[in-house]
Amino acid sequence: MAQLQPLIKAPITHSQIVRYAGASGDFNPIHTVVPVAKEAGLPDVIAHGMLIMGMAGQAITTWFNHDQIKNFSVRFQKMTFPGEELTVKGFIKEERDDLLICEVEVMNEKEERKLAGTFHVSKEEKNA
Repeated sequence: MAQLQPLIKAPITHSQIVRYAGASGDFNPIHTVVPVAKEAGLPDVIAHGMLIMGMAGQAITTWFNHDQIKNFSVRFQKMTFPGEELTVKGFIKEERDDLLICEVEVMNEKEERKLAGTFHVSKEEKNA
């Protein structure tokens, strides 16, 4: 199994979560309003899962040309809170004739897995 160059992200901030809420249209207050999150039993607001998936997608498109990516799917594993420092790791699990079978995971600084997924990449790059 070959490991790809990890992508280290800056710590998640409240303002980043609020900006993502505006961009996505997901204004669920558990993501943006601290008292609502605390009322739900959480220590703070939580980042949108799709924000974390976007970070995984960013890493994938630094590892491979976007035209090579055939599919990308994830499973969310754990909530992400402001202040967490995330690292996106990728692995080539299998090589086929024309395809790479890969895995991606997003971990925080405590090695807690936030997201795990798979993606397939064509070995052939398309010319622009």
